[in-house]
Amino acid sequence: MAISPPPAVPLEPYVLADDPVLDMLNTRANVDGQPFEFWQHDADVERWLMRLGWAEEGRVPTFEHGALLAAALKLREVIRLLLEQRKAGTQGDPEPLNGFLRKAVSHPQLAWPAPGELRLERQRELQTAEQFLAPIAEAAAGLLVGGDFNLIRTCEHPECVLWFYDRTKAHKRRWCSMALCGNRHKVAQFRKRQSL
Repeated sequence: MAISPPPAVPLEPYVLADDPVLDMLNTRANVDGQPFEFWQHDADVERWLMRLGWAEEGRVPTFEHGALLAAALKLREVIRLLLEQRKAGTQGDPEPLNGFLRKAVSHPQLAWPAPGELRLERQRELQTAEQFLAPIAEAAAGLLVGGDFNLIRTCEHPECVLWFYDRTKAHKRRWCSMALCGNRHKVAQFRKRQSL
């Protein structure tokens, strides 16, 4: 009896949502029709944060083992629930997200690295994983308040759970990605026509 190889699992979470908060939701996806969790360890979360520009290489604080993973998973699911409720037009409970926002300790600071190069930077106190993830919580709150939920969608492929922000000119995006689900749909439609 031949043993089939395991399904091809991408090495990193998909980054195709055109919004970093939605990309966070996409760290849990369906791969070959099966739920798959891309975040298994603190290091997975760290790589994702650096990949999306939420953290700089070598500048991720060291937290108690598993704390960053636990906080990131909790924040992701808090955001997912609120986005699903906002998308459905129902009222959600903002308290879990507000809990993350309350933990953010930050202040603006003027930086003047060279003549004519003034900028305002936000300095953050980073004692806990929740404080480290506070910028994502703030971005999620901003998306909930200011996002166009007519353009925030999930992929139309029936087995796909990925989110995206349709920033195309015509606002007719249907798939998380043409390479992933759009082509699968085209192949399925072609096979359906061939069988008739």
